[in-house]
Amino acid sequence: MVNRKQDVIRETDAEAVRLAGTLIRSARFGALAVIDRETGAPLASRVGVATDSDGAPLILVSMLSAHTGAILADPRCSLLVGEPGKGDPLAHPRLTLICRARRLERGSAEHTRAERRYLNRNPKAKLYVGLGDFSIFRLEPERASLNGGFGKAYLLDRADLIIAGPVVEELADGEQSALDHMNADHLDAIAVYARHFAKAEGDGWIATGFDVEGMDLAAGDAVCRVFFPEPLQAARELRPVLVDMARTGRAAGYSQGR
Repeated sequence: MVNRKQDVIRETDAEAVRLAGTLIRSARFGALAVIDRETGAPLASRVGVATDSDGAPLILVSMLSAHTGAILADPRCSLLVGEPGKGDPLAHPRLTLICRARRLERGSAEHTRAERRYLNRNPKAKLYVGLGDFSIFRLEPERASLNGGFGKAYLLDRADLIIAGPVVEELADGEQSALDHMNADHLDAIAVYARHFAKAEGDGWIATGFDVEGMDLAAGDAVCRVFFPEPLQAARELRPVLVDMARTGRAAGYSQGR
């Protein structure tokens, strides 16, 4: 007898993993689902989202919120990301991550990095990130369900979602100086990355994050994800890769003014 449930799940391939990474890295917000500590019933709410260097989602939440109390009592949660576009919202890709929430200790190196990355993605959060009742949680993905559109369902595990290896920390250590340099001196190259590699429109693009697999760009509320041709094997590879990508985009006719 054919298992029809298994029939609808496609084999997870590199394209599915990249789509999942794009959805996570491009998310400005998501729907967080938790278990209500009073009733045991599901509770969903919207939260701002960023990602840690290895791809794990980060959220900044008030201790006064019901969902914060819920994940402190029971860290099991899920996060839905993926914004619908025009037409049928169910025709657009989305990703549901099954996670365990972990509160980051204020003052720790992990918290400092997470806060920096969160504010790079969500600069308006500077207004309240320092308030005593706000905390950053890292959502540790255990598995995920990807719906890439009608008939495109995939199951992913943690290894598909999280980047491992010493290069992750190595790159994170120098990330902010690289971002500051690119945003101060090379906005023309960033525009090339956005237009050529992400096919993004509009002006004012800046870099908000570098990681082993690619870069995150933003222009106001618009965001896009650009992958490197190959994952970085060492932090020192970042500069030559950025130079080569800018050269490739300009050779294809893309520039800051186009």
